[in-house]
Amino acid sequence: VTRDRRDTVPTPLDGGVSQLGRWMSPEEFDKEMSQRFPGCMKGRTMYVIPFSMGPVGSPLSKIGVELTDSPYVVASMRVMTRMGKAVLSALGTGEFVRCLHSVGCPLPLKKPLVNNWPCNPEQTLIAHIPDRRQIVSFGSGYGGNSLLGKKCFALRIASRIAKEEGWLAEHMLILGVTNPAGEKKYMAAAFPSACGKTNLAMLCPTLPGWKVECVGDDIAWMKFDSQGNLRAINPENGFFGVAPGTSAQTNPNAMETINKNTIFTNVAETSDGGVHWEGMDQSLPEGVTITSWKNKPWSSEDGEPCAHPNSRFCTPAGQCPIIDPQWESPEGVPIEAIIFGGRRPQGVPLVYEAFSWQHGVFVGAAMRSEATAAAEHKGKIIMNDPFAMRPFFGYNFGQYLSHWLSMADRPGAKLPKIFHVNW
Repeated sequence: VTRDRRDTVPTPLDGGVSQLGRWMSPEEFDKEMSQRFPGCMKGRTMYVIPFSMGPVGSPLSKIGVELTDSPYVVASMRVMTRMGKAVLSALGTGEFVRCLHSVGCPLPLKKPLVNNWPCNPEQTLIAHIPDRRQIVSFGSGYGGNSLLGKKCFALRIASRIAKEEGWLAEHMLILGVTNPAGEKKYMAAAFPSACGKTNLAMLCPTLPGWKVECVGDDIAWMKFDSQGNLRAINPENGFFGVAPGTSAQTNPNAMETINKNTIFTNVAETSDGGVHWEGMDQSLPEGVTITSWKNKPWSSEDGEPCAHPNSRFCTPAGQCPIIDPQWESPEGVPIEAIIFGGRRPQGVPLVYEAFSWQHGVFVGAAMRSEATAAAEHKGKIIMNDPFAMRPFFGYNFGQYLSHWLSMADRPGAKLPKIFHVNW
C-alpha cells in the first residue's frame, strides 16, 4: 500500500498485471479494512506477541509486535521468533513493526470449518504499508500469511527498510563450509521455495574431511560492517520447512531436528500418533493406518496425496544437529559467496561464476525455476523468479536492482563472489 503505484511495482508495457507485486492505494486499503476488521475477533482471545527478528539486542535485528486471534500463530511464532519480556525490555520506547492478524471468523461460527482451519478465504487480505511500518492480514490462518514475522516482515517490509538504511533483506539460506585444511567460509544462497534450500542448508557432505554447518535455511539480513565485510544474520529462530520430500535419505539433519518440540501442519497422521507425508520413505508398522490432511482414512490407492503439497514442519533451529556455533552471533557471520539457483530441466550449467558484482546482479535478476506448491499450486511450469524474491519484493523491482548495484560503490566493501547453480 503506497501513494504511488510505481513505488510498489513496475508497470508492464502492455498495461497488464505485474508479476512482481500487487498495489493498492491508501484510500482503497482503508475501505477494505473497514469492511473486514470491525468485530472480527468477537468471541476469540486476542494475543499480543512482542518478537525480535534476529538475536535480541543485535545491531542487525528488528522488533515487531503482532496482535492475533489465532493460538496456532502464537505457538508458531514462539518457535520462529524470539518473543516475550526480553523483547519488550530491548524495545523500550523504540520503533517497531506493527502486525495485525485475524482469521476473520468471529464466534459463534456462521458456517462449519473446513478441515478444522478457522479462515475466511473469500475476504482474505494481506497488506503491507511500508511508510507506516505496518502489516495487516485478514482471513488466512496459515503459514506466512499469519506468522507475520516471516515473509511479510522479514522480506517485504524489511527489504524496504534495508533499502532506506543501506543493507539487504533476502530470501537466502546461510551456511558455513569448512574444508579439510580447517578453513571455513560462509555463503548465502537464493532458491525459490521447495527447490532444496533447506536440504542445502543442512547438507551432509560426502567428500571426506569437509564439514557443513547451518546458520539459516530461508532468510538472510546482510549488512557491511566497518571493515567492509558483508555480515549476515538469520532473523528467524526456527525452520518452517516443506514436509513432502523430506526424509532420512534427502535430509537426515532435518528429520533429526523435527523429532521433538515441532508443530506439523496439513500433514497426514498415523494411528500410532506419528506423522506422514509423500517422500518420507518410512514403512509403517503392520496394522498402522493413515488419516490424510483432510481428516479422512487414506491409502496409497486413493489417487491423491495424504499430505498437502505445501504442508509444513515448524521446528526450533537450535535443535538442528549441525547448527553453526555462530548462528546467533549479534554481529553476524562474514559472507564470502552468494549463490543463485533453481530447478531448470535443460539449458543451464550445473554451476558457473559471475564475472563481476554487476554481472552477478544480472544473473540474480534472470533467475528462472519450476513453479512451486508454495508459490503457485500449479504443475511444473518454468517461471521467472528474480533473486527468488518474486513473491516477496517490498518495493519496485527496478529500484531493488539499483540498490543491489549500489553495493559495489561502497568505499572499502569486500564484495562476495557470485555463482549460479542448477540442480
